Amino acid sequence: QVQLVESGGGLVQPGGSLRLSCAASGIIFSINTMGWYRQAPGKQRELVATINSGDITTYPAASVKGRFTISRDNAKNTVYLQMNSLKPEDTAVYYCNSMFGTQRNWGQGTQVTVSS
Repeated sequence: QVQLVESGGGLVQPGGSLRLSCAASGIIFSINTMGWYRQAPGKQRELVATINSGDITTYPAASVKGRFTISRDNAKNTVYLQMNSLKPEDTAVYYCNSMFGTQRNWGQGTQVTVSS
């Protein structure tokens, strides 16, 4: 059974930092491309960052470039999203995703709220 379990969300003030983690089980983690998506209330789910099996990263969401960093630890079957200089518009539920061929898996999401 595949499980992706996110953690690390919470309430943070503008300008603060958070690190999200996603622990995977039931997949061959090292060969999967891992991604972080987010969905704000009333908006479509948005792809924030990806990292492939060769540690190549992408940041399709222009608003996070230079502030967010995705990384992975294959020994721990875990992908991370380091978020710095957080803004109120980063408030959303953040979801972890794994991709290999046609296989897609999702975590349950973790809430990030940026507010003073």
